[in-house]
Amino acid sequence: MSRIYRLLQEVERPLFLHVNIRWNRSALNWLFHILSLIAGATCSLCLSLAAGLFAPEPWSSAGWLAFAAVIVSHIPVAIAKKSAPRLRPYQVFAQINTNRRPLKDPSFPSGHTTAAFAMLTPWMLAEPKLIPALLPIGIGVALSRIYFGLHFPSDTVVGAMLGSSTAILLSVWI
Repeated sequence: MSRIYRLLQEVERPLFLHVNIRWNRSALNWLFHILSLIAGATCSLCLSLAAGLFAPEPWSSAGWLAFAAVIVSHIPVAIAKKSAPRLRPYQVFAQINTNRRPLKDPSFPSGHTTAAFAMLTPWMLAEPKLIPALLPIGIGVALSRIYFGLHFPSDTVVGAMLGSSTAILLSVWI
């Protein structure tokens, strides 16, 4: 697996460094910090649960589906982090920008991106007109993880695929 990670690292390095170093602006620091907070486990679960409990239909169903998708999608995330650990970019590259408290667990896949797409996909399924508003939020979460030096681009792509596919599969199954 480390051979694959080395190959990916060479391919992803220019994009990672571009987002992490060239985009470094105070406005983006604030925006990406907010997006990372929204996609954290506590916030994504609380928002989904609140929608499930208090929103009218079809939003209540979307909230429950989002709640279930965030929980279920983190099973493969936990398995991947244990079975195929990958160093985080700040542990690989010198002189990159990180947030205040860089995470220590393995990088692959991005749990925040997984949670964001697991939470947002049910809302996009319930009302496709929301896609132009919600998809940029999910992409912003993925970019925030690269921006803060916590994930490589492939970590976030896999996280987005895990989160959205889990939500879609659960929507068919439930």
